[in-house]
Amino acid sequence: MSLLGAVEEGFKKNVAGFDIGDTVRVSVKVVEGDKERIQPFEGVVIARRGGGTRETFMVRKVSFGIGVERIFPLHAPVVDKIEVLKRGRVRRAKLYYLRSKKGKAARIKEREREPVWTTTSTDMTNR
Repeated sequence: MSLLGAVEEGFKKNVAGFDIGDTVRVSVKVVEGDKERIQPFEGVVIARRGGGTRETFMVRKVSFGIGVERIFPLHAPVVDKIEVLKRGRVRRAKLYYLRSKKGKAARIKEREREPVWTTTSTDMTNR
């Protein structure tokens, strides 16, 4: 087995189908000392970049009136679960314009109802 194949073996196989504009809840494993807990980060996906095992996505939320953006590697072991809460209808690949919008102007229209996907760490293991 090649070195690249051995590294890619640990990556997730089944990743939730989410797009730009979707509202997601990303459960992140946080290690504090010898304890490990799961911290949710909920917001709108404003960008996806890269491909394959290097793919990342950016999630934006407004916390206490301050915009917070976080970049997550899609296949990182710290990402425990990705839940799609709402499907957004947008016409752009990058939603950086949301940074300058406030309040109701930053809303995204919702797509028609589709099945909502959830990816857990048990689904992401090799089969």
